[in-house]
Amino acid sequence: MPLHRIEQPVTANGFPMRLVAMPASAGFPSPAGDDLEDEIDPIAWVVRHPASTFWWRVEGDCLWDVGIRDGDIIAVDRAGKRRIGRAVLAVVEGAVTAKILRKRDGRYYLAPANNREQFPDIELTEDSEIWGVIAGVVRRYDLA
Repeated sequence: MPLHRIEQPVTANGFPMRLVAMPASAGFPSPAGDDLEDEIDPIAWVVRHPASTFWWRVEGDCLWDVGIRDGDIIAVDRAGKRRIGRAVLAVVEGAVTAKILRKRDGRYYLAPANNREQFPDIELTEDSEIWGVIAGVVRRYDLA
């Protein structure tokens, strides 16, 4: 799944955003409240290590089942903890790919997260590099 680095940082354009304290129900409706929390910067909320976080645009649906879609923008934290089961950005044979880090029979693999399509696991070699951990995703939601 090729990815492209975004040269310009993603920002909230300086507009103040307010977070409502009561969650919005995605099932049955709940009564609306006037409880507003402090202003929130969604980018700062996603980024834990600003100096080591880079933004990449995703191409492909290999991570569909973990909520990452074609065209999304992912925050990749080079300082993030690389653990089994985490979504990572890796360089394998010179190609950049985003997958789930797995371990099987003492070997490390990059595995897809999409039960709708068949994507092969990729075994990591000495030449492979886990470049960073996917810390968050930004998606523009358009209905039309």
